[in-house]
Amino acid sequence: MAFRSKEMVKKIMKKIGGEKNMGPGVKESLKKSLPDSKVVMGRAHRGIYAGRHIQYGNQVSEKGGNKTRRNWKPNVQDKRLFSYILDRHIRVKVTTHALRCIDKAGGIDEYLLKTPYKKMDTEMGLLWKSKIEKMYQELGNMEVLFFPQEEENKLAEEFKEMRIEQRVARRDARRKAYGWSPKAEEIEGVSEDGEASHHDELVANS
Repeated sequence: MAFRSKEMVKKIMKKIGGEKNMGPGVKESLKKSLPDSKVVMGRAHRGIYAGRHIQYGNQVSEKGGNKTRRNWKPNVQDKRLFSYILDRHIRVKVTTHALRCIDKAGGIDEYLLKTPYKKMDTEMGLLWKSKIEKMYQELGNMEVLFFPQEEENKLAEEFKEMRIEQRVARRDARRKAYGWSPKAEEIEGVSEDGEASHHDELVANS
């Protein structure tokens, strides 16, 4: 087991109060599900890097063959990815390689579900993976009920009335905030009557 996995096991043991609070065989199954990777940089814990981390090597000159020690950092981007199960955007730091993997999988939800725990080498990836798996499991256990046509029409009418009430409430709030006078309402009524009479004239002429 890698050093980082051992440290994660120690943290989990500390939170639950030691091995005495765990059932038989739980620790072994926990070790199998933990990522088997080397120590990663600190900022990788706060994003999805898909195995891309800092690499070290030598930069060799063209003529003399002189070597200069340097490192190569991954191309990290701050993106907003849409999650269908959460029905909202997730702001996360990802590498360009992780973005290609997410596009190939079909979205952030599919990428997290298809990627095994051993290959998910950051704490943020493990957290989102476990959260989304739990939500999909709860969604699968839900019962789907279909309403008859009459009930659907009734719900549509109630929804329409609710929209009208919201519109009236917003109008009243605007009037209260910016001031309102009867003259403005008369002007609105006159404009509406004028439009209606103009429409009637057009219909009569046609």
